[in-house]
Amino acid sequence: MVIELLFTGILVGAISGFFGVGGGTILVPILLYLGFDIKEAIGISVVQMVMSSLFGSYLNFKRGSLKISSTIFFGFGGFLGGLASGYVVHQLSSRTLTYILLGVVLYAIYRFFHAPAESNKPPVENRLLFFAIGTMIGIFATSVGIGGALLLTPIMVGFLHYHVKEAVSTALFFVLFSSMAGLISLSRFGYVDYRDGLMIGFASLAGVFLGIHFAHKTDPKRHKKMILVLNFVILALIVNKLLRG
Repeated sequence: MVIELLFTGILVGAISGFFGVGGGTILVPILLYLGFDIKEAIGISVVQMVMSSLFGSYLNFKRGSLKISSTIFFGFGGFLGGLASGYVVHQLSSRTLTYILLGVVLYAIYRFFHAPAESNKPPVENRLLFFAIGTMIGIFATSVGIGGALLLTPIMVGFLHYHVKEAVSTALFFVLFSSMAGLISLSRFGYVDYRDGLMIGFASLAGVFLGIHFAHKTDPKRHKKMILVLNFVILALIVNKLLRG
């Protein structure tokens, strides 16, 4: 199992860096297939997300694609919403959480499919709106073991008119806040497996470095198409899991 977890960490880290997601979007389904319960998988994923999003945001900031300024309010809202995640996980059944994850992925695919990779409209700058969006995403996304980037990226590109690369970098930065809050909240209810989480998290750092390197070399339109492919893969994994019970 150790080899599987280390390999999973590297793979998830690369996906995290390239697509600007925390890693939970792909890590949770993989852990389910490895035999973990969804609540155990969610607890492991938040540890990995904190580590990969912190390292990835540092790399994106150095490359100039992460502009903190007002977008940090997404993060403040995500932290507040993420604090409620432990309560949500404690109250809902594993199957209900899986259906919520399915709904999140379906919505992300729909919004992102219709959004242009490079908008010709000026990006929206509204700190109160950013805080409200971040809070709602933090509540629901962290509760199903994802950092929220899967939702924030299509919202920033589809509704707020951000360039896809800026949206991807901001979304990964958002994950840092929501996953930290989720880690605190889930720890209170005893859902965090630190041993497996840290093992996957440290392995993911190498993957994050590679993922961000290739993300900055990829054409925006192709980058968007590849994000959509990732979403469809995740959707297939979740549907298969539900059908198999």
